[in-house]
Amino acid sequence: MTTVLNVSSVSRSFGDRAVLKNVSFAVGGGKLTGFVGANGAGKTTTMRIILGVLAADSGEVTLGGKPLTREIRQRFGYMPEERGLYPKMTVHDQVVYLGRLHGLSSAAAEERTKKLLERLGLGERAGEKLEKLSLGNQQRAQVAAALVHDPEVLVLDEPFSGLDPIAVETMVEVLRDRAAAGAPVLFSSHQLELVERLCDDLVIIADGGIRAAGDRASLRAGHSEPRYQLRVDTDAGWLRDQPGVTLLDLDGPHAVFRLDEGFDDQKVLLAALERGPVRAFGPVVPTLTEIFREVVR
Repeated sequence: MTTVLNVSSVSRSFGDRAVLKNVSFAVGGGKLTGFVGANGAGKTTTMRIILGVLAADSGEVTLGGKPLTREIRQRFGYMPEERGLYPKMTVHDQVVYLGRLHGLSSAAAEERTKKLLERLGLGERAGEKLEKLSLGNQQRAQVAAALVHDPEVLVLDEPFSGLDPIAVETMVEVLRDRAAAGAPVLFSSHQLELVERLCDDLVIIADGGIRAAGDRASLRAGHSEPRYQLRVDTDAGWLRDQPGVTLLDLDGPHAVFRLDEGFDDQKVLLAALERGPVRAFGPVVPTLTEIFREVVR
């Protein structure tokens, strides 16, 4: 049985400005959950409340049904958007130091640090000061700091910012391994295509409230109108006159259309086959970007 991180009816204001409004969602154990929203939507505030950096005005956060205590949060791994490592310390020394702060023995901290830095491509840079590294390598060091104590829950704020494609893939592998070990993993990102490829579950926040949450399949089914596409060898403009069909987009042989409720899509396919070869036909799967635009507007 996996452990679930639950955010329940959390609200938070700064002065007269309500930043979070009755925010509720779950981060399943063993799953990667993407947390997306525009700047100022409330992502970072939510994460800070989960970590105990900020207190909620109301609501609660639980892990496995238990309220979070300082001891439980010690078993969390956190990567803030504003990088918090010491620029004058070497990568090795500060990751070891943070491991010791989380209760690891000196030998365990050394072993974990060496393995993590090698895996993240920083083995040869372990003895360098953080300020001498590129922004991408500083990002990798920050991930090592979040993972060194083998956390039971992982919360990362914009972990892919500034990374090149190879570094992104390395980061993805590390996060998948943490999830495979049963940990709930929550991360925010503005790179919606990456979130869509990587995540099991998605949470979309706008203006301090949750607009959509769930797995990718349920979000696609529940937050976009059914559409179909057709690709033929000739012009598909005849769809304009097809009963039960509303043409949404036409580009020569390629068309996107909507069907009247209850209308059988196979009738359109048969009509197309009567006119010649059909190269593609089927439902249009909405992207995360399209769903995001729909639910936040």
